[in-house]
Amino acid sequence: MIIGIDLGGTNLKLALTDRNFRIKARRMISTAGFLKKEDLIEGIVISVNRIIDDNGLRKNQILGVGIGLPGPVDSKSGFVHFFPNIPGWKNVKLKTLLQRKLRLPVCIDNDANLMALAEHAIGAARGMQNALCVTLGTGVGAGLVCAGKLYRGSTYAAGEIGHVPLNEKGPKCNCGGIACLEAYIGNKRIAKAAKAAFRKDISLEELSARAKKGDAKAIRIWQMVGRYLGLALSGAVNLLNLDAIVIGGGVANAGSSLLNEARAVVKKRAMSVQARHVKIVKARLGNDGGMLGAAILARSYSGRG
Repeated sequence: MIIGIDLGGTNLKLALTDRNFRIKARRMISTAGFLKKEDLIEGIVISVNRIIDDNGLRKNQILGVGIGLPGPVDSKSGFVHFFPNIPGWKNVKLKTLLQRKLRLPVCIDNDANLMALAEHAIGAARGMQNALCVTLGTGVGAGLVCAGKLYRGSTYAAGEIGHVPLNEKGPKCNCGGIACLEAYIGNKRIAKAAKAAFRKDISLEELSARAKKGDAKAIRIWQMVGRYLGLALSGAVNLLNLDAIVIGGGVANAGSSLLNEARAVVKKRAMSVQARHVKIVKARLGNDGGMLGAAILARSYSGRG
């Protein structure tokens, strides 16, 4: 069995899978109560031990633990550089810490990389040689598959499309930059736009539901998100000549208003040869993509097939 973990800015999600990545059990806890990184690390340890115990397993039956993390990490050394949307995480030797506490093989990677790994292996980008998989949620990240393999970059930090600047001036981003894509379409920014439009707090789930029912205000907000996303994707399409762009994460559940606007912007703004070829599709694995990608990573690192 394998344990795949997806650590986001809002929730910690765990899946127990078999070697064919079929999910056998799940756990989810909110990360809001973990104010210090030490507490969150302990929360990960407790959650892993609990999912093993609750399913009547022994640790020697676990092939490994894979973890997707919301920020730049060195997947080779297991080192966390920082998380833009979770304070207190900087220069953390997470792999070493968790292996010592869990006494299990542990591997880590950026969460968007793992979503890309899963969508390429068993999801919407299966069989495609060049694909960009974008996660829309608390933050905006991406994993890149080039020539059929996950591309991590020289320092294992590639794929941060959420921190591509769209303007010279604009809103500050949690990464320390200015006018990053994430500063325009991260979920806090969307919630702020919804509150301004409806004069009350509205969850993103409700905003999506309103858009699907034809609410003009909700549709305009999601179109705004799609427009900014499409601008960033147009640059990626021109640079990389992609087969597919896969859109996942919680914000991707907004529906056609967002995706259709992004497609229209790419068609208009990207160069014609690249724009005609690329397909922009919704992730097939939904909210399970990060956990499944983490499980795929853990199996590949285990060396035991």
